Amino acid sequence: MKVIGLTGGIGSGKSTIAKVFKSKSVPVYDSDSSAKTLMNSSKKLKLKLIECFGTSTYSNGLLNKKYISNLIFNDSIALNKINSIVHPEVLNDFKQWKSKLNNDYVIYESALVFESGSYKSNDYNILVTSELNLRVERIIKRDNIKKDDVLLKINNQWPDQKKIPLADYVFKNSSENENRKIVLSLINHFNSIFV
Repeated sequence: MKVIGLTGGIGSGKSTIAKVFKSKSVPVYDSDSSAKTLMNSSKKLKLKLIECFGTSTYSNGLLNKKYISNLIFNDSIALNKINSIVHPEVLNDFKQWKSKLNNDYVIYESALVFESGSYKSNDYNILVTSELNLRVERIIKRDNIKKDDVLLKINNQWPDQKKIPLADYVFKNSSENENRKIVLSLINHFNSIFV
């Protein structure tokens, strides 16, 4: 079974692109939501996170998102540390998820395909890009946060210029119709080489 990485910076619209793949019955593993689930359900992960970041990491048994967010987006060392703890658990979860399927290929959707190095084990990688002002608008609307906080989050991720040379396909997020056409052509392409 082939694995296609799907990635893009925060607010690039990679989840919107993933939905088009899903609508065409291509299995998509959402590593970001899986990471959140695992951080709330895995005792092993909880213990490691509390050990590294203190008891404020959890509130009433659930991940304290605000505390973690403030921590990682103001401190690149903390960001790297949390990624090094959570990412291996997510990859294990992905392998288990994939083992239950019988498809020719699956999509591994993650914001950190390149940063984590997981792109090297994927068969292909798709990078979703978008104009900075559109990304900022989307995140402000979605997360109800200030522009300065959005820019801080964006600047904590690799810039597209660093990711583009590592990607097999670069997808410029535009209109819904255009996005759908591009995804459908990618599905046809993958069907022709994998099936």
